[in-house]
Amino acid sequence: MGNTRRVLIADDRLRSRQGLGALLTTQPGIEVVGQAGNGREAICLIERNRPDAVVMDAKMPDLDGLEATRMIKRRWPQVRVVILTMYGSHEADALAAGADAFLVKGCSADDLLKAILDLEEEA
Repeated sequence: MGNTRRVLIADDRLRSRQGLGALLTTQPGIEVVGQAGNGREAICLIERNRPDAVVMDAKMPDLDGLEATRMIKRRWPQVRVVILTMYGSHEADALAAGADAFLVKGCSADDLLKAILDLEEEA
């Protein structure tokens, strides 16, 4: 894969951000360019850091991940948004908001990496 994928992490739980950041920084081809505690912070960091992808929790204070996804896709349609949440029931809303991928927390690292890197599995 020639290019490094620049990734922003947005989750209101510090422990989740730290764990995800630790996982992603060990992966070749991925650079974590920022971490946000809510959707509003994520929008500001996207403006500043221009990531290729955002791993976003659906439920966050101030501006939730679904509304942030709508705003991101309006302003930066090329930014890949991966919703990573505890709640599988949010899938339809996440995809309707423009998310490129939807995963439930606890999924395999491989599934997460495929979603971030936009690798499709052959069915």
